[in-house]
Amino acid sequence: MGYAVVLGEALVDLLDTERDGERVYRQAIGGGPLNVAVGVARLGGAAQFVGSLGDDVLAGRIRAFLTAADVGLAGAVTVPAPTTLAVVTFAGPEPDFRFYGEPPSYGLLAADDLELALLEGADVLYCGSVVLLQPRTLAAARRAWALATGLRVFDPNVRPRLLGGPGALAGLREVVAEFAAGAHLVKLSTADAEVLYPGEPVEGVAAYLRELGAATVVVTLGAAGAVLAAADADPVRVPAPRVNAVDATGAGDSVMAALIADLLLDGEPADPAGWVGRVAFALRVAGLVCESPGGATAMPTRADVQRRFKD
Repeated sequence: MGYAVVLGEALVDLLDTERDGERVYRQAIGGGPLNVAVGVARLGGAAQFVGSLGDDVLAGRIRAFLTAADVGLAGAVTVPAPTTLAVVTFAGPEPDFRFYGEPPSYGLLAADDLELALLEGADVLYCGSVVLLQPRTLAAARRAWALATGLRVFDPNVRPRLLGGPGALAGLREVVAEFAAGAHLVKLSTADAEVLYPGEPVEGVAAYLRELGAATVVVTLGAAGAVLAAADADPVRVPAPRVNAVDATGAGDSVMAALIADLLLDGEPADPAGWVGRVAFALRVAGLVCESPGGATAMPTRADVQRRFKD
């Protein structure tokens, strides 16, 4: 089995919560791509994180966390910037993210920083998330995408707070179309779909991304499961297991991680039915993540998933 390169952001989440009657912020290492890399490693795959990390104590904690999770850091670079903070508040079904730190520590990876041998040797390359809004890191992601010899997977992981108006949204749509066109797999959430393509039904979004060139598209629907569009089959809905959810942080990232881990283990499924089984397993992984607080720290092993869902 080979390895996956996960190119994207790592940062520190400050989660708004209450303790002893006071509002406090709980510190957690985060970033969608970091969650994906940790999830792949926990599920038995080899993962290398590629991105820019700050030069402060918080960045040191991120490095230590990834190392302890068996995620490689050969493609991570240190940049002269404080680690970006994402303040996370909860008022509706989706958490609200506000980002602090200029320039963002995660957005300083340049195309020339890429370890070419690491990219060219990867069986799977993941690109996506908020780094695509940073011109410097977008250029690096484009170069990595062009160099990749293995399977390419993409997740837009949209954060509306980082979109500075209609022009930014139009630009992001173009970037999503560009990466989807060359992707073996695209994963996005209903929240992503609503921002990118307002008013479009999720089956329509999945079909559109396939028309652009994506081989397989998975749209996660929270507790309702996921929509899967694979090969020339009509989009189908895959149900999620019933769980006792306490925190959905990282659930979508865990779906991506499970799909990547299975791509490393067994390659692409031969037919749409094979994808249904993969997505069903990924939704079990996500369900287990939702039953524990935290994002990266909640990523389960395959044994954990088998114990929780014995059938």
